[in-house]
Parts: sequence; C-alpha cells; structure tokens
Amino acid sequence: MMKIIGISSNTQTKETVRVLVVEDEYILAINLQESLKSLGYVVLDIADSAEGAIAKATELRPNLILMDIRLRGEMDGIQAAEQIWHHLQIPIIYVTGHSDQSTVERATLTSPFGYILKPIKEQELYVTIQTALNRHDREQFLSSVLREMGDGVIVVDTELNIKYINQVAEALTGWQWNEVKDKMLTEVIKIIDQQTQLPIENPIIAALQQETTIYLGSGILLVAKDGITIPIADSATPVRNNSGVITGAVFVFRDDTQRRLTEERNLAAERAQQLEISVAELQRLNQLKEDFLATTSHEMRTPLSNIKMAISVLENILDRQGILNSNALSPSESVGRYLTILRDQCEQELELVDNLLHLRMIDADVYPLELTSIKLQKWLPQIAESFQERAQARQQSFQVSVFPDLPPLVSDLASLTEIVSELLNNACKYTPPDGQIVLNTQVIDIIKSLTNEDAKSDVLHNFQVPYFQITISNSGVIIPKKEQSRVFEPFYRIPESDRWQQSGTGLGLTLVKKLVEYLQGTIEVTSSQGWTTFTVQLPLSL
Repeated sequence: MMKIIGISSNTQTKETVRVLVVEDEYILAINLQESLKSLGYVVLDIADSAEGAIAKATELRPNLILMDIRLRGEMDGIQAAEQIWHHLQIPIIYVTGHSDQSTVERATLTSPFGYILKPIKEQELYVTIQTALNRHDREQFLSSVLREMGDGVIVVDTELNIKYINQVAEALTGWQWNEVKDKMLTEVIKIIDQQTQLPIENPIIAALQQETTIYLGSGILLVAKDGITIPIADSATPVRNNSGVITGAVFVFRDDTQRRLTEERNLAAERAQQLEISVAELQRLNQLKEDFLATTSHEMRTPLSNIKMAISVLENILDRQGILNSNALSPSESVGRYLTILRDQCEQELELVDNLLHLRMIDADVYPLELTSIKLQKWLPQIAESFQERAQARQQSFQVSVFPDLPPLVSDLASLTEIVSELLNNACKYTPPDGQIVLNTQVIDIIKSLTNEDAKSDVLHNFQVPYFQITISNSGVIIPKKEQSRVFEPFYRIPESDRWQQSGTGLGLTLVKKLVEYLQGTIEVTSSQGWTTFTVQLPLSL
C-alpha cells in the first residue's frame, strides 16, 4: 500500500474524527487501522462481526464506520449497517472485495456514504472518508435546520413514500419518524376542507404532477393521528437533482391557528368599528329625524289650529247671515258641504301632527302623565256612548260589559282615553253592517316571578299581581296570522281591507301600543273565527 504524505488539509478536523473498523480478517483490519492512523484519524476499535459492530457502535459512538460487507455469523455488514444507521445515524462506508450487482443493490438500499474496494489504496481511503464526512456534515446541517424550523417538513419520493419528517411535523401530525418511514403519504397525512369537512388532495400530489410549487388555499385542516383537526397553511414543492430530474417533493406546513384567530379578531374589530360608525350615523340621522319632526310638527300644528278655528268662525258668520243653509244654492254648491270637507281634512291633519308629537314625546320619555283615580264602571260607559251612536248609525251591535264592583284604577286619564277611543274607533271603522262590537273589563291575577337577590342561589318566588284587563272585540274582520305582529307598526294598514275608503293616519295603533307600555301595561291582538280582539292589561296603580 502506498502511503500519502502531507495530504491533510485540516489536521485538527481529522484528529477529531473517530473511526470504528469492522473487518473479520485480522491482517486486513490491522493494515486498515495503520492507514487510518497515518492519515490522522483516530481508530476507536476493531470489530469482527455484525453483532460486535452494533454493540461497539452503540457504546463508542464513532464519527464514522468502515464496514466490511462479508462478515462471519448470521448477519452481514449490510444488515449491521442498516440497524446502526436506523438507531444511531452514524455514517458508514462499505469496504468490500465484491462489486457484483446484487451486492451493490442491497448495499445501496441502506444509503451508505461510500464504497472502498479491496485492496485499499490510502489515497482513495482518504478521499472517500473526507467525502463521506463532508456529505454527512451537510446532511446534519440540513437536518438540524429542518429540525429547528418552526414549520413542519415532510419529504417524499416520486412514489409518495415518506423519506423524512421533522420534529414540528411529528408534533403537528402526531406521527413519529419511525412510524411513518417509507409509508405512503396518503396513509398518514390527511387534509380536509374546513367548510365541507370532506377530504381534499394533498398538494404534494399536484406539485409532482404539475412540476411546480402548489400553495395551500384558505380553510384547510390537517387531521392529526388522534383525529384532532388543525388549520394549516404553506406549500408543496417538487425536489430536483443536479440534472433537473424530479426525485420527490417536500411539503412545508405550519399551524395556522394563531394567524386565523388574529385575522378573525381583526375582522371582528373592523366589523365592530364599522358597526359603531353605523350606529353613530343612525343616531345622527335619528336625531335629525327627531329634530325635524319636533320642528315641523310644532310649525304645522299652529296654522292647522288657526284654520280649524277660522272654519268655525266662518260657519257662525254664514249661519247668522242665512247663507249656510240657503235654499237658493244647489246641494252641490252648498257652503256647508265645503266647510265640512275643510273641517274633516283639517282635523285629519291635526290628528297626524298630534300623533307624531306624542310618539316623539314618548320616545324621549317626556310625555306628561297626570295620575288620577278612575272608576272604570262609570268612566267607560261615558267613553263608549259616542261610539254607540256611531255603531247604531251603521247598523252595528255595540255591547259594553263592566263589572260594578271594580276597584279604582290609578293611571293617566288622558292616555287611557286615547287608548280606548282609538281601539273603539278602529272597531267601528272596520266592523261591517250587522256586525258586533263588544267591550269588556275585569280584574285578573297575573303570576309574576321575582329573584331573591339576597339568597345564595337564584331562587324564584312566584306571586300574583292584580291587573285591569280591557278587551275590545269586533266581528267581520280577520287579520292574517303573519300580519298580526305588524298592526302596531307605523303607517301599517290591514291588507285586503277597504282601508283606502277609511280615513286615518296609520299611526293610531302605534301610539296605542306606546301609550300602553308607557303606562307599564301590555297589549295583544288575536284574530280567529271571525273575531278580532285587542287585549289591554294595566296595573291597578302606577
């Protein structure tokens, strides 16, 4: 063998390289040991069997192993190398006198770092060792980088067999490297669509087919080994050798939970900000509406009141002069007819303005209340009297039923009058001839629940509270079920009725509901079997 002098380029590096020699021929092993020492390497020991090689490699942890393929015993060098690499990740160079195809193919499956054919030449030995060490250093560096990456990394070959998986990928998927090595990617890694929860194709497959980088779309979930789903993001890229031939692909992915949470929080904050802007704008517009209604209502009411007063004065003057009911004028030219039209239209506009004013005052919580004791058994018949005359004129039956021993009701008389009058007015207006109108009132007990705030637990105490119940029913008109909740909306009219022949502002029931609630009561409407009933419940005292 030829000795090479002065070929070491990095003596310090070589001195730190510790080598295990595995050779069952003693003379060859000694010669190999001498060559290694002369090149500046440290020989830790010599093993002459596969079992001995595994044991010494586990004990001594060399930087490199020179492994003879043909060894005594049941195991050969290739089997020993496979176990050592799998468990210890120590680079191995095969030393053999056999270069037949089957042996080389078997050895290649263990991913060796080089071959040296016997008889060994010192220069070839040095080059092979340095090449192996440099390759191992590069691979260790890359492996270290991949291990320390914050992203998961999975490498596959062109057949989708897993060739590498880093620690982050192990943590995210729940699979360990020794469990997935050489397994099919599709058996281990499953991804689904977040919305449909259906499986989707792994981007590695598309990267290999299209020979380009494929980026993950949004809403992708990784199904871990234990079934837990994790939102992921990133890409899959084909891997090429020096000749440009695709040899596999790498799948890089990361846990996207925090980014998506941040994105959702930012989106929620943006929506909240937009909502605040919208609310502020609505408040501004509402205030403009309120100011407009307040101003225009006051401004409109004064001239309308003056017009109404002027009509009354004009009627008196014409009546004194005998012109109002003059026989010289035809019915179509009657002054009284035109004055009646003026008065009706003026009163209708005044009602609209008054309703708008009252609604605004209730919403602003400045509607005036004057509490007084009201005896319903005397007061209700007086209110109903004018409506009875109106009902008789339209051939309607009007029945008033009031218990004589009712207790007094402490409430606001003006508001109560407005409520009952509007409900009776609607009943007369929409009841057909020969129809019936019924007004009832009675005292009922309503069960209320109260939470004992002083108790350690939320204990509910139920007790009965007396309420006045006033019901006004009329026959002949049915309000569809889906429309019943809308009858209290501003300007709402019952569909498929003769509403266009009836006068009114469409604000009456809206004002009634607000007044009832302002008096701490409730109002409901039911309509079935040819009857429509409004039920008002008010506390005996505010």
